[in-house]
Amino acid sequence: MSVKTSCGECDSPLEDGLLDLDDGSQVRISQCKQVECSNFNGKIKSPLCCGNDMQCSI
Repeated sequence: MSVKTSCGECDSPLEDGLLDLDDGSQVRISQCKQVECSNFNGKIKSPLCCGNDMQCSI
């Protein structure tokens, strides 16, 4: 299965990235990287379950 996501402001495809957490771990994010977009560097983070980031071990 695959999903294609785009920025709600400029409609450009979101790019994969990593977010560094305070505890030193990282979670995957999708973000808008279009400098001219008002949502530049807007991020979508992985969902939470019971306050913890949901991560796939694959």
